[in-house]
Amino acid sequence: MTMTEQQLETYWLDGHVTVPDVFTAAEMDALVADMIDWGNEFLSGLGEQEKRWYLEDSPAGQAVLRKLDNPVFFRPSFRAIAGDPRLTSLVRQIIGDGLSVRFSQIFCKPPSIGGPKPMHQDNYYFGCDDRDGMVTAWLALDDATIENGCLHFADGSNKGPIYPHVAPEGRAFDLQLTPEDIAKQTMTPAPVPKGGISFHHGNTLHQSADNRSNRWRRAVAMHFVNDSTVFATPALPYDDSLIVAIA
Repeated sequence: MTMTEQQLETYWLDGHVTVPDVFTAAEMDALVADMIDWGNEFLSGLGEQEKRWYLEDSPAGQAVLRKLDNPVFFRPSFRAIAGDPRLTSLVRQIIGDGLSVRFSQIFCKPPSIGGPKPMHQDNYYFGCDDRDGMVTAWLALDDATIENGCLHFADGSNKGPIYPHVAPEGRAFDLQLTPEDIAKQTMTPAPVPKGGISFHHGNTLHQSADNRSNRWRRAVAMHFVNDSTVFATPALPYDDSLIVAIA
């Protein structure tokens, strides 16, 4: 599988592009089933200090997962997807050869209570020494729509600066632009069909709204780097032992 010239041009012009139908619905259902099994195991061992990071704010007080970290390292099913030629051929068109998944995340965004992710830039979190050497591949495990909290992007912000980020009190992990800088941006929604992938540049400003629909909006984000790019000045700690090299 390859991107068209138009898709590549869109990526570099807007800082993001969506490629539909990379994987089948059945493949996504299998990933979701594995995610549910892992999530149940993870919840059973979750400590009090970790709950603020991993759980949604649930009005009924249920333990509902917000995210899971490093599925490409911990789960063979997600590692297989990350190394699938249908995906890696697309990634190589953007950042070249010598690929690794430096970090990965599952976002659960459950029906009715799935919270928003404020506006941010991945390159602020990761501090890549080459701004063009990392790309995020955001794989939709369900249809991601405006109603259930798809991503929104500031088109062309990949060509701009990395903005200062701040964290709300008590949520040091939730880095985001300042209210003043957020107010300057115009955001474009980017729905992604189940099995499709949204690729975005590390400098591209993006956010997602909360999910007030009755449908899940699950996705896995895989942060690929080429072999000459490192997380030189990360804003949060990332464990090098969890890097997954892709053949």
